[in-house]
Amino acid sequence: MKSSFVLAGLFSSLFSLHALAASTEPARATSWQMNMGDWRITAVSDGTVVVPLDKLLTHITPENLVKRMAAVGQTPQADAAINAYVIDTGHQRILVDTGAGALFGNAGGHLPERLRAAGIDPDSIDLVLLTHIHADHSGGVQRDGKPVFRNATVRVDQKDVDFWLNPAHAPQVEPDQRHTFAESERSLRPVIDAGKLKTFSAPATLAEGIEAIPASGHTPGSVIYRVSHGGETLLVWGDIIHAEPVQMPEPKVAIRFDVDQQKAVATREKVLAQAARDGDWIASAHIAFPGIGKVVKNGEGYRWMPAPLTQR
Repeated sequence: MKSSFVLAGLFSSLFSLHALAASTEPARATSWQMNMGDWRITAVSDGTVVVPLDKLLTHITPENLVKRMAAVGQTPQADAAINAYVIDTGHQRILVDTGAGALFGNAGGHLPERLRAAGIDPDSIDLVLLTHIHADHSGGVQRDGKPVFRNATVRVDQKDVDFWLNPAHAPQVEPDQRHTFAESERSLRPVIDAGKLKTFSAPATLAEGIEAIPASGHTPGSVIYRVSHGGETLLVWGDIIHAEPVQMPEPKVAIRFDVDQQKAVATREKVLAQAARDGDWIASAHIAFPGIGKVVKNGEGYRWMPAPLTQR
């Protein structure tokens, strides 16, 4: 296996990477860019939220969880990133996921202001692609009952619309997750009323160089967006990974948010194996900001190799 130094050198030779935030500390950056040929990818932080992994992760012992998190200097009360991504093709600005809006209080909902700080007017977004319908991915499509991205069409897999906008499905999820149905209605209704929601059925090509790939399990209509341009591929993940220090080395670990845990695990195992084999770039909603890197095979599991933030 190649050393970390060789891989880091490979990363920096493939892409031009730089931070945009005013802070000079990478940990405080709220936007970050990379290029795919003449396309620009901008990662933008909507915020971070504390996730009690000891109460949410399944298929792992408490002792093993503590050990996994301690190995990266964390506890099971972990900060989870909420990342979104803008794909600027020169002809279109496409936003993948919208953050939490008002649903997470001050922990999220910072995407519009941080887009502006990165030089991206929310009104310049032409297309919004949702990886799935959950508060921290779709909550930011509206604010005060009005669409946030006023000039954008919002696209999501029909299976998620059919599931989350129909409260009759509530018995299929954990009791403490049933609030998602009301949140989904609150988030998407203004978009629907404005005639801006357009569903698809994955697999589907949604724009030149952008495909929706089925990734069901976490939700019925979860998808991965495959972005292909300039001889490179970027896979934009929603909730393939929630806890990178745990689920990379142990993909069978699930989370109670999964509508179908068994299917979510099978999807994660398939996606991680393919990502490690193909060497594609990954943009992940919940891996530490900017959430961009690659997956490397490591023993029976995998490890995350972040793109080096020092390459500005």
